[in-house]
Amino acid sequence: MKAVVLAAGQGTRLRPLTEDKPKALVEVAGEPILSHCFDRLLELDVGELLVVVGYKKEKLIEYYGDSYEGIPITYAHQREPKGLAHALLTVEEHIDDDFILMLGDNIFDANLADVVNRQREDRSDAAFLVEEVPYEEASRYGVCDTNDYGEIVEVIEKPDEPPTNLVMTGFYTFTPEIFHACHLVQPSNRGEYELSDAIDLLIQSGRTIDAIRMNGWRIDVGYPEDRDEAERRLEEDYEVESTESSAAAE
Repeated sequence: MKAVVLAAGQGTRLRPLTEDKPKALVEVAGEPILSHCFDRLLELDVGELLVVVGYKKEKLIEYYGDSYEGIPITYAHQREPKGLAHALLTVEEHIDDDFILMLGDNIFDANLADVVNRQREDRSDAAFLVEEVPYEEASRYGVCDTNDYGEIVEVIEKPDEPPTNLVMTGFYTFTPEIFHACHLVQPSNRGEYELSDAIDLLIQSGRTIDAIRMNGWRIDVGYPEDRDEAERRLEEDYEVESTESSAAAE
């Protein structure tokens, strides 16, 4: 399965960390955010990394080259920051089967494999990793509403008054049908082609989207304090792993 990673953002809220580099190259615990994304994807046995680049793209391409740990990288250029649906369309020509989509500014230690396995069961048209957040934070994200079967029936992008506190985390699986929906999306009030609008078009057309509850944690690295929190979490995980390894060796 191929993996698409969206890494075109400027990271204006992370300045001054992003004044001379793209957001994806901001280091967390000694490694760029994008390397953390790639490491999680390699655990899922992806066959190719499709990376959407934009702001200061040459620095990102120079850093990673044409492969990561032996997995080939193909780059696609989003020339203008017109939203996630617009970014996703830049890789359409490279996708002909089910694929993973990951936002390149999220750091995960979670059950990503559950999402991929659900897609491979061929019982749904898409699957999303979702989590519950405090209601006051939900308006930062795409908010999901689900039915009694755990299927997503509506997605609202950054609502002023969230109907639920269940949000998308930045990790998805799709069939190529998502590209048709992205082509139909109209600009939102923010002037962007929203991925959530494309998802709603899938839902309206009768497609099934499963919500997989997150087991673990993720940090959306939007602000400097988010980077600090991600470093703290990673250090805690490392300490736990070291303790467990020492105990097993005794």
